Amino acid sequence: MQMRLVQLSDIHVGSLFSQQVFDTVIDEVNKLKPDAIIITGDLTDEGILPQFEKARSEIKRFECPNIIVIAGNHDYRHTGYLLFKKFFPTKHVYEFGDAVILTLGTARPDRDEGEVGYRQNLWMEKTLAKYADKVKIVAMHHHLVGIPDTGTDKILILDAGDTLRTCLQSKVNLVLCGHKHRPWVWKLGSLEIGYAGTTSSSRFRGFFENSYNIIEIENHKVNVDIKIVGKKRFPLSDLVEMYKPFLEEKHDY
Repeated sequence: MQMRLVQLSDIHVGSLFSQQVFDTVIDEVNKLKPDAIIITGDLTDEGILPQFEKARSEIKRFECPNIIVIAGNHDYRHTGYLLFKKFFPTKHVYEFGDAVILTLGTARPDRDEGEVGYRQNLWMEKTLAKYADKVKIVAMHHHLVGIPDTGTDKILILDAGDTLRTCLQSKVNLVLCGHKHRPWVWKLGSLEIGYAGTTSSSRFRGFFENSYNIIEIENHKVNVDIKIVGKKRFPLSDLVEMYKPFLEEKHDY
């Protein structure tokens, strides 16, 4: 059984949101006919009511029966954490054929750094133990491991080590993150950590095009591609293989 997921992230409805780019995303994703769309946070830029209203109306344009929405740190600004629950009520466990998707809430009110916490880690470990025969996917907003071209790592998950241990011990196949607007992938043994770039914001870090990820699962194998909005699609791992620092400077030390 083949399954297709689309990961969007960091839409940032607000002053840096591009309607033209998002219109293209709507058209491209609807043509893909994914089984589920996962939006890994920062739907809004400031967490205020007009931005949530706009974000909800835009997301309703997707022709997909399963849309999974996770809050980001920007969504939790200005008491946005109260609005988010109203506009995007979601579950935490989703089963699709041979796969199970768990969502973790890492955003905290008016804080840029993320945190999973002991209770969520314990819940994740106990829940995933029930799905030994399924492909296990965990989705969150903040990134677990630092990535190039994104500056300081002070705003990653504070308890990243504990969360990473839980993922490895629970034999998670794929972790999906957003937050830093930088598409990337790390492979830690059988665990892949896939990062999405910004879908429709002009706030770039190290990768200067809007993009999203396409995940395909078949026979318990997981493949993650990056799709440049309006342009080509290729394996996300190729981005790592082709990596060159944006500025290569020579220093005499």
